Amino acid sequence: MADDLLASRLMRVLLLADTHGVLDARIAELAQDCALAVHAGDVGGSAVLDALTAAAGQVLAVRGNNDVPHKWRGSPADLAALPLTLQIPLPGGVLAVEHGDRHPAGQRHRRLRAAYRRASAVLYGHSHRLLDDRAAHPWLLNPGAAGRSRTGDGPSCLLLQAQAGGWQVDAWRFAKPTR
Repeated sequence: MADDLLASRLMRVLLLADTHGVLDARIAELAQDCALAVHAGDVGGSAVLDALTAAAGQVLAVRGNNDVPHKWRGSPADLAALPLTLQIPLPGGVLAVEHGDRHPAGQRHRRLRAAYRRASAVLYGHSHRLLDDRAAHPWLLNPGAAGRSRTGDGPSCLLLQAQAGGWQVDAWRFAKPTR
């Protein structure tokens, strides 16, 4: 009965990547209305994880190619705790997460879909390019960059609303901060 109740509830999940040690404050503010924040790698430091935990309460993150000891700012234990991949059960399906750097750009989508056939969606980062590809199963979601590094038109993220009856994804793009 409790599982049925959880499955029927709407769960808001903030999807982000490529903060490289700096989390845009507007994205942190969005996390306050979410039950979970999921970071697809290149976190950059403990402060990002701490800020997301303070805002959303729960954070799950994977390691990116730049999440290495000599670049990491903060607790070595936080870095060591980051897995390469995650599969997160959510109401209505499973969200697979990896950074995406292990797949060549030209083959990335085909390989991610093949690797996570049973997932509802695959969240990845690495390219710093916002992408919402729901043309095939599983969906491919790249939230772009949520920090200051290589944000293109500005920092971005995705907001997933997961429930048993289906998922909805909304893209958020913010103007580049003026310096």
